[in-house]
Amino acid sequence: MEKRKELSVAVLELLSNILGDTTDGLTGTEIHRFLLQAGISDISENDTFLAKRKRLFNAFTNFQSTQKCCNNILKFIQLVLTPSRFVGKSEEFEALRSKVNQQLAFEGYEIKENGKFAQIQKANVISDVELKVENLKQELINRNAHTQIFRYCTPELLSNNYFHSVFEASKGLFQRIRDLSGLTTDGNALIEQVFSSNPILIINNYQTKQEKDEHTGFCNLLKGLCGMFRNPEAHQPKIFWDIDEQDALEILGLISYCHRRLDKAQKIRYV
Repeated sequence: MEKRKELSVAVLELLSNILGDTTDGLTGTEIHRFLLQAGISDISENDTFLAKRKRLFNAFTNFQSTQKCCNNILKFIQLVLTPSRFVGKSEEFEALRSKVNQQLAFEGYEIKENGKFAQIQKANVISDVELKVENLKQELINRNAHTQIFRYCTPELLSNNYFHSVFEASKGLFQRIRDLSGLTTDGNALIEQVFSSNPILIINNYQTKQEKDEHTGFCNLLKGLCGMFRNPEAHQPKIFWDIDEQDALEILGLISYCHRRLDKAQKIRYV
């Protein structure tokens, strides 16, 4: 069989993210079975704490580094997208096939409706960082993220890792609180002033005990975001804050939630 050229590391990473997705991806048992059927060593099988996407990425990159081709990786994908696995789940099949084909297009491949591979004209070559940006944007779209979040999905912010995208998104959240409240302070001082027991902004009617507890919980959530993802930039070297895509999506999800609550915030006190 003809040896097919290796897939780029960026495409391997994004394929691993898709196929190893916590919600819509393969189970750990399925990953192991399909790797064996495709003739790929499951080198991280015994690392029970490793994320599924990283387990797949390790297996794929190890195979390519030793075999200098992508044949078995394509076989793995074909096994995953065997139509008989999706009887009665055609929408799930098409959603997964679409995501996989978006990445394979950059290598000149696609999976057809019958689950078989076909070679196509390779999509325009774009940089690894642009692939990272598009993948992050698509994941955020799938999660119905707040529009404010997409301002921080840029090549400039994602050139090294996801840290600066998250960092700038958190800064944007606190700037919005300043804009809504009319204050100029920052960090915990801003949160305390705006969402204290004598608040400037409220996210609900702030009448019942339950509403006041919810308000306090939102205040504490903002403090947590401030403490975990803003203060470290000023106090620790960036190398210690290597945030991967999954972490970024979860953190940006929290920030998106905060923006949604602020969409309905009311200003009840002026300073």
